[in-house]
Amino acid sequence: MKYKALIGMLAFLVFAGVQMTMAQETSGDTAVAEAVAAVAEVVEVVEAVEAVEAVDPEANLDSGNTAWMLTACALVLFMTPGLAFFYGGLVRRKNILSVLMQCFMCMCLMTILWVLVGYSLAFGDNVLGGLVGNPMQHLFLKDVNGIDGIPDQLFMIFQGMFAIITPALILGAYAERLKFGSFCVFSGLWLICVYCPVCHWVWANGDASSFFGLLGEGALDFAGGTVVHINAGVSALVLALVLGKRQGYPDKLSPPHNLPFAVLGAAMLWFGWFGFNAGSALAANGSAVNAFTTTQIAAAMAGLTWAIIDRILTGKATMLGMITGAVAGLVAITPACGSVSPMGALGVGAGGSICAYFAIAVIKAKMGYDDSLDVFGVHGVAGMWGALAAGLWATDAVLGNDTNGLFYGNAPQMLVQIKAVVMTIVWSGVITFILAKIVNAIVGLRADEEAERVGMDLSDHAEHAYNTLD
Repeated sequence: MKYKALIGMLAFLVFAGVQMTMAQETSGDTAVAEAVAAVAEVVEVVEAVEAVEAVDPEANLDSGNTAWMLTACALVLFMTPGLAFFYGGLVRRKNILSVLMQCFMCMCLMTILWVLVGYSLAFGDNVLGGLVGNPMQHLFLKDVNGIDGIPDQLFMIFQGMFAIITPALILGAYAERLKFGSFCVFSGLWLICVYCPVCHWVWANGDASSFFGLLGEGALDFAGGTVVHINAGVSALVLALVLGKRQGYPDKLSPPHNLPFAVLGAAMLWFGWFGFNAGSALAANGSAVNAFTTTQIAAAMAGLTWAIIDRILTGKATMLGMITGAVAGLVAITPACGSVSPMGALGVGAGGSICAYFAIAVIKAKMGYDDSLDVFGVHGVAGMWGALAAGLWATDAVLGNDTNGLFYGNAPQMLVQIKAVVMTIVWSGVITFILAKIVNAIVGLRADEEAERVGMDLSDHAEHAYNTLD
């Protein structure tokens, strides 16, 4: 109600002015009476404005912020087709359509689940001690119709774009071996049982007296380091372990069948990520500008860092390495873009690239798991680094708080960040394992050997992208 403050001030000035003027020209009683009458007229104006607002709900609409958030929504949605090309170019050609299909299905299935009940579970009032939101509060988008700056419905659909891409990230871990029907069942359950609770803890539960509310009260996660990337990365690792290795892994698998597709997908992801991060400011303001700037810097630094590592260790800088590093940098800056400065983003990006490289080249090699497209290394590990870096390099200038120099909250803040990371890892890992076992027992997760041999495009969808298959 931006008019009320102005009108209230006007009422005070009218009252004071009339009282002083009348006191000089008439008796005291007459001055007071006329001042009261003047204030009554102002009150009538206030009531008239409120009546207009009641009739016209868009009286509170901020058109600039709304326009920006509509754009951000489209940018975040654009990331899922980008992910489809990124993942699709990295698998064998007999499986590209299966990857594209799974990403496109996420755009459809997750949207429907989100508007029916997911939004309420994520952003409803606390139930079960803050574990999740009240599923009945906004069931079927009930009461999602207010306008305070931006429309409630716009906030809902913006958050829905995050709910679309997060399950899609996981599919890179089980690409080329999970049945399509099982993918649909598992992904839907994962959104409801894993994503929505973590989203509620971090972005909706502000009750610090509850165990889960401590995350929303103190953890720095501007755009989804815990909610999106650690959540998806840990789940990807669990599924890779549950499903087992692809046929012929690691010696008899061909390299990415279409690297230019993967480069195109990475570029689309980078472009859409500005809506992902800067849009999380929920306004066209300085916070959005800082998020936009740090996103670009971190991604650039991470891509450069990976190329340098490749050059030092192998003698050649690779295209696949550079786009992988850039995505790792985008992941790392996601939780930190609202708390670090542009110079801090250099460290976030470089660290994200180094951590992801180590996870893929060392940890994966030693553990021997088959995470097809390195979702755990790029999203899980780089996301963990970014969540910690969000506290490590948070600055007063960005946060606008009375902090302690370079380090925001020092040890207490880092403990909150560590707690957020650990809680997300435990919840995501345990619930994903349970869901995977349930789905496997009911409909089966993994495709049979013949389906894997001919490719998921033909076995699941009876079509393929090329005239010949490798």
